[in-house]
Amino acid sequence: MQRNIPTKPLAAVALACVLVFTTATTWAHGDEDHSQDKKLTVSAGPSAAVTGAVGAIAAAQRLPDGGLFVPKAVQRQLGIRTVQAEVKDLAATTLLNGRVMADPNAGGRVQASQGGRIEAGPKGLPVLGQKVVKGQVLLWLRPSIGSVERGNQRAALAEIESQLAIATAKAARYAQLDGVVPQKDIATSRWEVDALQKRRAAIAGSVGEAEALLAPASGVVSAVNLVNGQVVEARETLLEIVDPARLTVEALAYDPALVNGIQSASTPLSGGALELQFVGGGRQLREQALPLLFRVKSQNAPVAVGQPVKVIVKTSRTVPGAAVPQASVARNSAGDTVVWVHVGPEYFAQRRVSAQQLDAGAVALTTGVVTGERVVTEGANLLAQVR
Repeated sequence: MQRNIPTKPLAAVALACVLVFTTATTWAHGDEDHSQDKKLTVSAGPSAAVTGAVGAIAAAQRLPDGGLFVPKAVQRQLGIRTVQAEVKDLAATTLLNGRVMADPNAGGRVQASQGGRIEAGPKGLPVLGQKVVKGQVLLWLRPSIGSVERGNQRAALAEIESQLAIATAKAARYAQLDGVVPQKDIATSRWEVDALQKRRAAIAGSVGEAEALLAPASGVVSAVNLVNGQVVEARETLLEIVDPARLTVEALAYDPALVNGIQSASTPLSGGALELQFVGGGRQLREQALPLLFRVKSQNAPVAVGQPVKVIVKTSRTVPGAAVPQASVARNSAGDTVVWVHVGPEYFAQRRVSAQQLDAGAVALTTGVVTGERVVTEGANLLAQVR
């Protein structure tokens, strides 16, 4: 028997469901148009939200306490390197102002001994960087004399030539009278001829003969102050010769006790250091300081004569501190000397320290760090730029 299902109750239920859905929609949105929000929500999606969260976590940032939060991935990108600090007794150092000088035993100057005109040597005029050997003829100096002096020399030369002619004839006549004239007279006439010949050569050479200017030492020409045909005065410096393999550094010390306590010394240069050997110190003040002389150990060092340098002198005194590379130390906006310490796996703290130069490539941190702390040695300047 087929049962008839009433349609009115079903219609009522369906209508109620529609009203409930419509009411819920009206409560969630009201009278506002959120079509733009729907588009943004769809375009962002779950994957974009996750990517933004990961990027925020992976970025380095400065914390309210002044420290830095630097994830491991960022540390690798920045090339952060650290070293474990160890506080121990280190040699106390002193920073001095110095100047590179040529070794006086391995160089020299070519000066004019008298006034005259410069003429090129056998190989032409010397040029900068030219290698020369001790005793090599570099220039010719033709003396310049006045007309009166030249006239006097020519008159003296003429008188000597006349005396030489008489003496030569006398010696020849005595030689023909050998056996008649005593031998002592013959020998005397020959000596007179020889002496007059030498006098004539000396005066003739002084009239127009050029003087050879020789290299006082082996090395390279470092300074040239002349041109061909130049007229120079006596004592004028024409050339300077330096041996680049033998250089010295002169520094000024204001503590006389420093002379007896020097252990080693070095000079910082761009990209390295120059090792120095202490030679000795003066005992007479110069500009209220004592001059100290150091010899450059390496040959062909990348420095020039007259170049000002800083000399770091290690003394026999010691100070407690931790040795770290020079690149670890920086200055903050206030001008304080600071270093970065790796406190946690992803946390770095800035410390104010007292630093003393240890050598050309390292410094000693006397305050601010303790043994066991890890000090940043590479990438410290990049950490300072994190905001």
